Amino acid sequence: MKTCVNPAGPAAGEPSGTPGRRFRRGRTRRAERTAAPEPERTPAPDTRAARRARRRRPRPFGLRTRLVLAFLLVAAVGCGTTAALTYRAARNAILEQTQNTAVSAFRQQVDDLNLALPPDPDSLRDALMRIARQGKPRPWRVYAEYGSLRVSSTDRPTSSVITPELRDRAHARTATPQAGFQRVVKGRVPYLTIAVPAVFRTDAVAGAGQPTGLVVYAVMELGEEEANIEALVTAARDGALPALAVALVPALIAARGVLRPVRELRHAAHSMGRGRLDTRIHAKGSDELADLARTFNESAAELERSVTELRRAEARARRFASDVSHELRTPLAGMLAVTEVLDEDAGALDSDTARAVRLISAETVKLAVLVEDLMEISRFDARAAELHTDQVDVADCVRRTLAGRRWTDPAQVVPLLAEGVRADLDPRRFDVVVANLVGNALRHGAAPVTVRVRAEGDTLVTEVSDRGPGIHPDVLPHVFDRFFKADPARARSAGSGLGLAITEENVRLHGGTVEAANGPEGGAVFTVRIPL
Repeated sequence: MKTCVNPAGPAAGEPSGTPGRRFRRGRTRRAERTAAPEPERTPAPDTRAARRARRRRPRPFGLRTRLVLAFLLVAAVGCGTTAALTYRAARNAILEQTQNTAVSAFRQQVDDLNLALPPDPDSLRDALMRIARQGKPRPWRVYAEYGSLRVSSTDRPTSSVITPELRDRAHARTATPQAGFQRVVKGRVPYLTIAVPAVFRTDAVAGAGQPTGLVVYAVMELGEEEANIEALVTAARDGALPALAVALVPALIAARGVLRPVRELRHAAHSMGRGRLDTRIHAKGSDELADLARTFNESAAELERSVTELRRAEARARRFASDVSHELRTPLAGMLAVTEVLDEDAGALDSDTARAVRLISAETVKLAVLVEDLMEISRFDARAAELHTDQVDVADCVRRTLAGRRWTDPAQVVPLLAEGVRADLDPRRFDVVVANLVGNALRHGAAPVTVRVRAEGDTLVTEVSDRGPGIHPDVLPHVFDRFFKADPARARSAGSGLGLAITEENVRLHGGTVEAANGPEGGAVFTVRIPL
């Protein structure tokens, strides 16, 4: 494959942009001899409008939002946990107090019963009504069971609130009958049910006695206690919401304190990205963010030092290349003049001498092309290249370029030029652009090379395509690099490796672009777009 993408100039044996073999004699002005180092580019200022626009950009899940939400979540969990524990403790305290008071008072009332057995229903009802009126902390509904006898202080002899489990426990055959109680919810109404077996006192020991078979039950509603508990829940809920609102203030303050150094770090990173390597962050404190700020400052200082050294080395390299190319121009001018004379007399020399003379002449021309290209690229690096534009007919400019290089054979170059297209161009630099692209296509592609010129809106489009094998995809991104060779094994080539780089710089100087691609039918296609 013969694809080398950086030719030296318009054609083999000719300096870039200079038809024929003449080389300017003498020294140039001192201003052109030494390429000044490339000045540092001043970054675009970070305007207040741009900062405000970035601030207004919606960030629904930004770090500030996440910090505030995390703070509020912790506060909500704390409030919820505190409310739940408070509710549980208060509920147990209220219910246990009511329960203990009722059980103790009911047991005392049952112990004070003085009834003959078997009990008379009327006497038993009177006793139950008396117990019900003396209920604590509020009146009870009292029921009694003795065998098949069922008596109560109400209109109903039995209660559906009393559970079988409580009855079984009250009627259990034990040596010492025990009182029992349950909390039951029926119809969404809470009740306290108490069962106390009546006993005979057989000795003075408290709690000792024989069961009589009579069991007395008390049923008391716990609505008031439930209302108190609901009031506690409401108070806890009403207190939690203001607590969350109050927690929002320290959450915002904490988020601001955390985000301030992060914001400073972001601004500093933006500044460094725009080329302000002297950017530093004010680090204060001893926390992790302060350590991060100090690390950033150290990295920025080291980067600034490295970049400064690289810029100095680059400036020295450019100055060296410019000085060397300038110094070579004078001896090369003399060598070219001598080789022209030797070429004219080569026919009268013997074959070996004539071949050596022609070789020296060809290599001298190549050296002249390289020096001229180095001079041109040095001007671009020093920002010393200038445009001298004029309103020109583009088709005539291309014809003059092709004729000046003797590319008039239709089998080699096919011009397809739109007539009447006029543009503001620097004729000399546009000549170099077209010559370099056509020369590159002839050297590394295959004939015929097609040159198309047309206007697309307010853009001048110049397209150079060949019929060669095209450019390898791995090479395409590097075709405009300086001294790039598609085949590194080829140490020597007809070009300097700067032709396409000079082309790109000339197009960029016109405010345009140049692109390299492969055509759909094969071959390389270079497209130049310049504003009209």
